[in-house]
Amino acid sequence: DVEIILITDGLTVITLTLAVNFFTRKIAPFRAIIIGTLITSLSWLILASHASIWAAVLSLFVLAMGEIIQSPRYYEYISRLAPPGQQGTYMGFAFLPIGIGSLIGGWFGGRLIHYFGEVRHFPAGMWWTVSGVGVTTALTLFVYDRIVGASVAVQEE
Repeated sequence: DVEIILITDGLTVITLTLAVNFFTRKIAPFRAIIIGTLITSLSWLILASHASIWAAVLSLFVLAMGEIIQSPRYYEYISRLAPPGQQGTYMGFAFLPIGIGSLIGGWFGGRLIHYFGEVRHFPAGMWWTVSGVGVTTALTLFVYDRIVGASVAVQEE
């Protein structure tokens, strides 16, 4: 059963990226980033509500769908922000959140596992917390978009 969990994300991304991108192509890049982030964040609530192999598979499938919506549009958005001749620099900095996430993720995840697994004996709380962080991120992006008009500004170029 472990192998089905391990292949779910990659298989979903490989098989559905073209179709999902076709259906989401008319959504402004920044809005697609927000939608993808929200879907990815909420995917963990499936596992929080029912801890099983198939709940994990479904969580990872939904996560992959959010990833498919968010990831390509993120790089599209970053490349459109870049002044002519600086696209490479901007694309390099686009990986900064991934680096920060890798730096913080292990520490944060370890804390969550310890607290919700060993102290509280409430593993679902970990997934609620992870979802909460993601939903907060999506809401922050939404507010940023409303204030700055990020999706409109890049769309009009």
